[in-house]
Amino acid sequence: MVRIAALIRLYHTVKFLRFKQIYYRLFYRLRSRWRRVTGFSYPLAVTSDVTPITLAPSIQSVALFQNRRADFLNIVHDFGNGIDWNIATYGKLWTYNLTYFDYLHHGDASKEEGMALIYDFVKQMPLLKDALEPFPIALRGINWIKFLTHHHIDDRAINDALYAQYHILMDNLEYHLLGNHLLENGFSLLFGGIYFQDAALRQKASEILYAELDEQILDDGAHFELSPMYHQIMLFRLLECINLLQHNPVDASLQKFLETKASLMLGWLRHMTFQNGTIPLFNDSTNNIAPSSRELFDYAVRLNVHVNSRPLHESGYRKFSKDRYECIVDVGSIGARYIAGHAHADTFGFELHVNNRPFIVDTGLSTYEANERRMMERSTAAHNTVTINGNDQSDVWDAFRVAERAEVTSLQEDADTVTATHNGYEKRYGVLHQREFIGGEKQLTLIDTIVSDKEYHAVARVHFHPDITDEEIAQSLRFEPACEYAIREYRYAPEFNLHVKAKVVEVLFTQKLKTVIAL
Repeated sequence: MVRIAALIRLYHTVKFLRFKQIYYRLFYRLRSRWRRVTGFSYPLAVTSDVTPITLAPSIQSVALFQNRRADFLNIVHDFGNGIDWNIATYGKLWTYNLTYFDYLHHGDASKEEGMALIYDFVKQMPLLKDALEPFPIALRGINWIKFLTHHHIDDRAINDALYAQYHILMDNLEYHLLGNHLLENGFSLLFGGIYFQDAALRQKASEILYAELDEQILDDGAHFELSPMYHQIMLFRLLECINLLQHNPVDASLQKFLETKASLMLGWLRHMTFQNGTIPLFNDSTNNIAPSSRELFDYAVRLNVHVNSRPLHESGYRKFSKDRYECIVDVGSIGARYIAGHAHADTFGFELHVNNRPFIVDTGLSTYEANERRMMERSTAAHNTVTINGNDQSDVWDAFRVAERAEVTSLQEDADTVTATHNGYEKRYGVLHQREFIGGEKQLTLIDTIVSDKEYHAVARVHFHPDITDEEIAQSLRFEPACEYAIREYRYAPEFNLHVKAKVVEVLFTQKLKTVIAL
């Protein structure tokens, strides 16, 4: 029975994939096996022809690598006498970040240490594993080119090693994943194509960017994976490419296209940014990874890219903005359908700031490892919404998988009210969950209705920021019908590998619950 259940779950995961993803997964796997048999290997240096490029100042990185000490994702590692570029001690994401070379652009990074790190990496290339996968190659390519340009460095060994990596990237474009991964490939190929005067790289970059940006940027400006953090990352990379094309004109039509998409993304980000400059931690989002909204807006001004602000719509997010508070709610379905790895089971979740201070928050994101913590952070119980019989609305599993998922089946709204229904529990229990958000001037009201003739064990949760006290919680919450609620402790995750004790309120109800949050 366990085996059958696993196969059913796999089917409900794979059925959302596109044919291209399945084809390339099979193709790359079979090709890899064939190449192992034949002894194929990529050259790690390819003769290159580089023409110096120009770039305007960008945004500094928060990652730091100094005096053999790597400091990012809230983990510090001292490499002592030698750097292990394959280090796996802290999980694959940390290894990836080590090989991205973002730290070349930290404010305290020096030219000399940056060159030493790149030389060491090039020397160890025959031994590298994760670092030669397409995603880290793509990010590293942009970072190396920016570093070499900033310091006016023309180094044959580095250039030839980087050009070889671009050949590997071109042979392993992430069509099996699509989404932000393929978009990152395209951004990097544009940098590589201009830096190395390679028409093939530029052509492939244009092909990817036109197609993927048209699909991945929704009409309201959101990146379609619906993570505010990834939206910031994609916008940053888009602005980097605009910087590149503005100062090294090779394709005016592509530049105009990128500027149009960036303007839309800036508009969405303005809606989704609280007045204190932070973003809601919906889906896979956390702090101190992407550039901040303020940094991105300032960068756009320097590049003369304007904000095109459209009302929130296709992304499924809505915002109440009052004198005392801001509330951003999620009344959309999981996105994107065929690449939902960064999605959480959080339909009808919300975040609330009062007087520019975080009050009700999402649990956050602390890990990408396939472990219990990752499962908890993606679960419905980790968000400000409702579980039924202790189950998730959407079947999130493994580290980046979603099988059957909740769909929003109805949505009505006006200036101060949003009412939506999702079917995440319908198949199992024959019930729908409806939530109404009412944004008053001095209170936010939620009305949850379990649409069913039967009674079920429903639990509504409200996660508070660590700074909020039990007294503030008691003063702010009222439930109708009047009922007892439990205040429990949970671990808030505002950054990777960082947990802070905070309080969550859990309310048991059967069919209807009115929650009034006095503000």
